[in-house]
Amino acid sequence: MEERITGVMIYYYFVCSRKLWYFCHQINMEDENENVQLGKLLDENSYKRDDKHIEIDGIINIDFIHEKNELHEIKKSKSIEEAGIWQVKYYLYYLKKRNVDGLHGVIDYPLLKKNVDVELSDEDCKKLDDIIKEIISVKNQEYPPKLEEKKICKKCAYYDLCFI
Repeated sequence: MEERITGVMIYYYFVCSRKLWYFCHQINMEDENENVQLGKLLDENSYKRDDKHIEIDGIINIDFIHEKNELHEIKKSKSIEEAGIWQVKYYLYYLKKRNVDGLHGVIDYPLLKKNVDVELSDEDCKKLDDIIKEIISVKNQEYPPKLEEKKICKKCAYYDLCFI
């Protein structure tokens, strides 16, 4: 049976392995977090003409797909851009594994009025295979990974869980 790896797990892999572990163990602190709520509000009020939140297999949730075979992900800021890029690459990878080709990705930053094009290479697919193995390893740990304090910790929904 194929392991359920979501786009959020890929994103968290790049943000914080501890946050990834909490998420994998259904410890969710994000519902009450102001930054998360702002992001959801931004998502709900941006790109209203497009069909949004396309869920596939209960595993990936694409913000929207535009007419030019563009898969879009909406982000509030570029503060963790690498994580967003790999999340979109994972969506492309996931669809490619299911014989959906010809797509490319775009990360939209409506507040910044900018976007970033994302392509998936064969090298990216190999790296994603390794990332998935590492996510499964983190998920299977009995306890959360060691705390690594980062700049983004203070804005994280899991801050209290890690530091208080």
